[in-house]
Amino acid sequence: MEYLEFELPIKDLEEQLNKCQVIGQESDVDVSETCTKIKDKLTNTKKEIYKNLSPWQRVQMSRHPNRPYTLDYINALFGESFLELHGDRNFKDDKAMVGGLGKIGDQSYMVIGQQKGYNTKTRQYRNFGMANPEGYRKALRLMKSAEKFGIPVITLIDTPGAYPGLEAEERGQGEAIARNILEMTRLKVPIITIIIGEGASGGALGIGVGDRVLMLENTWYSVISPESCSSILWRSWEYKEQAAESLKLTAKDMKGMKLVDQIIKEPLGGAHSDRETTFSSVKEAIVKSYHDLKNLSPTDLVNKRMDKYSQMGEYKD
Repeated sequence: MEYLEFELPIKDLEEQLNKCQVIGQESDVDVSETCTKIKDKLTNTKKEIYKNLSPWQRVQMSRHPNRPYTLDYINALFGESFLELHGDRNFKDDKAMVGGLGKIGDQSYMVIGQQKGYNTKTRQYRNFGMANPEGYRKALRLMKSAEKFGIPVITLIDTPGAYPGLEAEERGQGEAIARNILEMTRLKVPIITIIIGEGASGGALGIGVGDRVLMLENTWYSVISPESCSSILWRSWEYKEQAAESLKLTAKDMKGMKLVDQIIKEPLGGAHSDRETTFSSVKEAIVKSYHDLKNLSPTDLVNKRMDKYSQMGEYKD
């Protein structure tokens, strides 16, 4: 188990608890009362830490190396029913963008999302979750197939941004993202979008236009990362915490500004601390969102989606 800097008090208490339990198992000393006190202190410490997380700490939580990624959600929610589909029928198959068909209960879905790696080798293979233009074109191809057969679309967002390399720009990175945004606004099937980790810049927006946009509690969604914002404004990454505060990028901020529709609560300690509960909460949110959308006609669906995004950015003094 890996711990972030602000989680170190939890690490100390968990180590104390483990030592206490080992002493109880290896000797005749009754340590049950001591273990209970440590457990109570551990629970209270967790509550105190996680209820007061700063925006920067939530950014750190969204990047936790043990946090579940897109394929973890797909395997948990769809299991053996998932059939991965590959390629954009133009250039190649982008490994940073995964997608395919799967079932929750009796309902089929087209699920698409960015996939990060678990170690150095897979991170390179998945390009750290940063899709090239062919990744967004693959996503659009799958969405159009879903539309053809009347299958609802689920998108799972977890990316530090679209790949910024020269070759990506040569192949039309900006056009591919813009095309996806345009086509998603007028897709004639329900779209449920969930931010499961990082939601950065156009890389997130390329699969982020939905009838229902949901955010897990410890995720972020912004036009730019705190580090990049800090480096532009202050010519240094040292002000990333201040940038995170100013960007209003947390789930609570997004919900307050009506840019997302729902916050999915995470277990105490984050999504990685209790994966099964997290998967169950996400599954429940998907089923409920689809239930709210399934009876709308394609025309009503598109009109409501257009109205939803047209109203963003309006405010009154």
